[in-house]
Amino acid sequence: MKTTEILQVLSDSTRLRILRLLGQEELSVAELQEILEMGQSRISSHLSLLRRNEMVQDRKDGKKTFYVLSLDGSPKFDLVRLALQEDTDDEFWESDQSALVRIVESRRRESEKYFDEVAERLGKHYVPGRSWESMGHFLLRLVPEITIADLGAGEGTLSQLLAERARKVFCIDSSRSMVRLGTSLAKKKSLSNLEYIEGDIEKVPLPAKKVDLALMSQSLHHAIHPEKALSEAFRILKPGGQLVVLDLKKHHFEKARELYKDHWLGFGENDLYRMIRETGFKRAKVEIVSKESKEPYFETILGVGERP
Repeated sequence: MKTTEILQVLSDSTRLRILRLLGQEELSVAELQEILEMGQSRISSHLSLLRRNEMVQDRKDGKKTFYVLSLDGSPKFDLVRLALQEDTDDEFWESDQSALVRIVESRRRESEKYFDEVAERLGKHYVPGRSWESMGHFLLRLVPEITIADLGAGEGTLSQLLAERARKVFCIDSSRSMVRLGTSLAKKKSLSNLEYIEGDIEKVPLPAKKVDLALMSQSLHHAIHPEKALSEAFRILKPGGQLVVLDLKKHHFEKARELYKDHWLGFGENDLYRMIRETGFKRAKVEIVSKESKEPYFETILGVGERP
């Protein structure tokens, strides 16, 4: 691609705004519409041009398509970076940044709202991928007398079982209602080594190298940035500590977004393996451990890794 062609693509202020936003966050067309306050056809036209020129890449997730800035280190992208750096003082910078923060926070609130609403009845409420078969595989990975962090614990059904043998179990959940419910259940069961803490799994409120085992049971697909959640698990693990992820295999049940506030429609086995490896874990392994017999036939995958 010639320099003149690159400059022509970058000469449009709307395309620069889109590139700047996609350099910070993966966004859908609808989210870009809300931030930029423009029509769908106009934004789609710009995205199509940017994609043809390999400046953005798209990712299909069910019926949704997300876009992100594509930087491969070629000379072409030096011009893109330079254009974006010089564009941070234009008239739209502050409003775009404010709207972007609002969009990301809105995603989080939707997920938290769902879990707040079902906190007191989650034990009876259907959650895809939650089965004793899959939990059995989960429990087989455990070692007694260790310190455990259950990230995205919900009401902590699994943690309550682990606390019977573990030295200490930290339950981290972003829903205040879930934390209150779990704390109440822990007191009723006299589990003094079980502590519920309100917090985001992408910013875990625990110090580095604190735990021996980091668990994510059906919580990773609620994370906006699953790589960040895995990095936080890596951070809080002691050297030699174990990561165990139980989640849904990638599916196409689009209603899960509305019914369960899922941000991701599960993960492919290769994708989860890659994320675990790229986070820094060694001895990574991912396998299918459960297949549901009723529609929409959710499959559960188990991913493990060890912090060096």
